[in-house]
Amino acid sequence: MRNAPTILHLDMDAFYASAEQASKPSLRGKAVIVGGLGPRGVVATASYEARVFGVRSAMPMAQARRLAPNAAYLVPRFGFYRAISEQVMGLLHGLSPLVEPLSLDEAFVDLEAGQAAWDASSARLVGEKLRADIRAVTGLTGSVGLAASKMLAKIASEEAKPDGLVLIEPGTERAMLGPMPVRTLPGVGPATGDHLRRAGISTVDDIAEAGEDELVRLLGKAHGHALHAMALAHDDRPVVAEREAKSVSVEDTYDVDIHDRLRVGMEVQRLADRCVRRLRGAGLSGRTIVLKVRRYDFSTLTRSETLRGPTDDPAVVREAAARLLEGVDTTGGVRLLGVGVSGLADYTQEDLFAQAAGEGTELADDEGEQGGAVEERVVVVERRWSAGHDVRHAEFGHGWVQGSGLGRVTVRFETPGSEVGRVRTFSVDDPELEPADPLPLVEGGAGVSVDEVRG
Repeated sequence: MRNAPTILHLDMDAFYASAEQASKPSLRGKAVIVGGLGPRGVVATASYEARVFGVRSAMPMAQARRLAPNAAYLVPRFGFYRAISEQVMGLLHGLSPLVEPLSLDEAFVDLEAGQAAWDASSARLVGEKLRADIRAVTGLTGSVGLAASKMLAKIASEEAKPDGLVLIEPGTERAMLGPMPVRTLPGVGPATGDHLRRAGISTVDDIAEAGEDELVRLLGKAHGHALHAMALAHDDRPVVAEREAKSVSVEDTYDVDIHDRLRVGMEVQRLADRCVRRLRGAGLSGRTIVLKVRRYDFSTLTRSETLRGPTDDPAVVREAAARLLEGVDTTGGVRLLGVGVSGLADYTQEDLFAQAAGEGTELADDEGEQGGAVEERVVVVERRWSAGHDVRHAEFGHGWVQGSGLGRVTVRFETPGSEVGRVRTFSVDDPELEPADPLPLVEGGAGVSVDEVRG
């Protein structure tokens, strides 16, 4: 550990929900819950107003609706959040070359490496300026923790929430950690916490007093050693600028179990294409194709196939995923499907399979092997209006979807800088209503395209 609190941890406050509140004047100060809205959906983020009712991230959406029936429930706009995240990460990179993102809304920064801070006073000034800059650029708030190690900086930012800054002076770590519950420490989840509690260990001080041998007996060698070191505030992990991705994957949970084998196959093909788009967006390719299937009884099967070399060809990934699906029994119904690629590299090896016809194309060839005319098929796709997503009406301007169903869509017409807007209802196929790009939260800020939001 270093002698100055020059490791900074930033955590944006209720990020997704706060971004939605900032973009929608009618939701400011109200309970907002972002996540999957189907019966099997889960909460991605809950605003602080929603947390008062006991709603938390990763909670089943059905439970959240019981706790907060009058909250606003919105479908995530990940492209929009990503655009805001890039603005925040740009501010962090202005402080140091060593920035370690953990997610869209969370990162460590080594202020010493960027010569931005060298003692407690300079670190506090940097932290306060960063919070002000984030608010000015994005209109949102973030909480900052400053300490001499990553573990303590993250604990400090949690203590600072919401919209605060906590600095842990070197030499005070043990006194601060001692009375905190064991689950404050990284890696102590509900199961480990209960196990320790049954052994009479409920605080960080209790862990330190129990001794390393007792913790190894209770938790095993690796976990016991690590937990004892953390209780003594020992953490020498450096801030790592590049966190290498181990895999790229996508998955969907379905509101109703899928029993039709043809539909299952089509979903796998669609997921394969989405996975490749994400793979290409990261400039990567991979050798191992992974299929994940969760069946009606919650049993989860994972199958994988390793290719001769890395690829980012959608046809290759689709065919490998289809072959993996052939070995999985789905007759009882499927509730979740996922496709992933691992064994990542930053180059590709072409021509992996002769059967991957139309190499490098985005769509599989649907024509039959026999020559002759191919019947043209016209597929009419009903437009979906997701709650919370942006729209524009030819007459009423920019707004967002409050809800839809029974052939109708309800829109509130307002923008980040407007007063609370009026609500109007339209037919779902109204030709004057179209999806729209999200507007920047701060005038002059970065926007994002509809395609990015859908991605």
